[in-house]
Amino acid sequence: MMNLNAAPKQFASPDNFEIVDTEMTPIAERRSAKSPAPRRTVGFITAASIVIANIIGTGIFTSLGFQLADIQSGFPLLMLWVIGGAAALCGALCYGELSAALPRSGGEYHFLSQIYHPALGFMAGFVSATVGFAAPIALAAMAFGKYLNGVLGFGSPVFLSFAVVWLVALFHLKNLRVGSAFQNLSTLVKLVLIVALIVAGFFVHPKQPISFLPAPGDNMSIFGASFAVALVYVMYSYSGWNAAVYITGEIKQPEKNVPRSLLVGTCVVILIYVLLNAIFLATTPAQELKGQLEVALIAGKHIFGASGGRAAGAVICLGLVSAISSMTWIGSRVSMSMGEDHWLLRMLGRKNPHGIPTNSIVLQLLIVNLLLLTRSFESVVQYTQFSLLLCSLFTVLGVIVLRTTRPEIARPYRVWAYPLPPIIFAVITLWMMFYLLLSKTAESLAGVATALLGLLLYFCARKRSHRPL
Repeated sequence: MMNLNAAPKQFASPDNFEIVDTEMTPIAERRSAKSPAPRRTVGFITAASIVIANIIGTGIFTSLGFQLADIQSGFPLLMLWVIGGAAALCGALCYGELSAALPRSGGEYHFLSQIYHPALGFMAGFVSATVGFAAPIALAAMAFGKYLNGVLGFGSPVFLSFAVVWLVALFHLKNLRVGSAFQNLSTLVKLVLIVALIVAGFFVHPKQPISFLPAPGDNMSIFGASFAVALVYVMYSYSGWNAAVYITGEIKQPEKNVPRSLLVGTCVVILIYVLLNAIFLATTPAQELKGQLEVALIAGKHIFGASGGRAAGAVICLGLVSAISSMTWIGSRVSMSMGEDHWLLRMLGRKNPHGIPTNSIVLQLLIVNLLLLTRSFESVVQYTQFSLLLCSLFTVLGVIVLRTTRPEIARPYRVWAYPLPPIIFAVITLWMMFYLLLSKTAESLAGVATALLGLLLYFCARKRSHRPL
């Protein structure tokens, strides 16, 4: 799935296939002959910064409260972020090999189409174009409503959530986009806030009576169902771990810098996430955080005082608006591309005279509103993560499949310590999906239904393409 601070990086614009007569023909093969190769201007530092900026989003400011519902011990709470980071790193390294071996845009849409079958690629693209972007927008809007309510001290969080997505959508419909300078500035400010929270947290006294060393019963807790379900929120917080693979063609010495940027960027985020959650737990009573969405605001008031906590909440709101804006823009372009490639979705491919995909933006807005009506942050995460984890699982296992079926392909970068990274990612992902299906059956089956709907639409489109003209 997904970083809420920027467009979800697991998915890129699915522009690789269109239905022509009776076959799915790769558009990219015809485009590549005409388009010049992108200039390699991105160095290692910039690539690692992109990974860090894309991972750190809403999740780190919202997840801890839901994890505390079933886990109270400090050691397993921090191990959630270590294990989640390890899974993210393994997945990122696998995506790095695929992007080097199959260097075209499209993310899972392209990878799954090439490795398995165009039907699976279309399914992944459909998940991305519908809930893949709409859900993170809804989650960011829910967090925005809670945080702004905490900052102002009045106003309905639900109303504020609806208001922000409608205002942002109207800006995009009128071609008034939030500039890249705002995106970069909000990310920088957010990183400064995180460092300030961590540093200031060390000087807060007295500390809460919580230990981060292993305690009796922690091992059982780590291998239990509650831990696996809580890990779903952590993976949502780590979404964006594959950010650098989508700009492989622009990175200098990609065979070295792509895996290095993924390794360094993800390790830096793991350290930040572990330290920040430790500070939250050490400075704020667990009962105040338990079940709450705005954990950073609550902890910020304990660290900086009431006024300082509100200021921290205001900064987070700024970052959330930036995330909602970027996802509204890119998410609608994903569904627009699918509309251009497939007759069944052609309504989504239409643009107004200013080149704005109005239908795609409106459809995405409607899906966001439906998700907001659930008023459940937990349910939306569980629903979307199951289908997104499914797509990521197929993609990561595709490294093994592609090495077996097409060993002749040039691979400028190969996964380190192969085959351990894809196996580790698959084991952790299947473990999460198994317990998520058992404990959150309705949400998980809804995610499966979304993926199956994508498959159904693919075969409907293919059946139409076989009809005689």
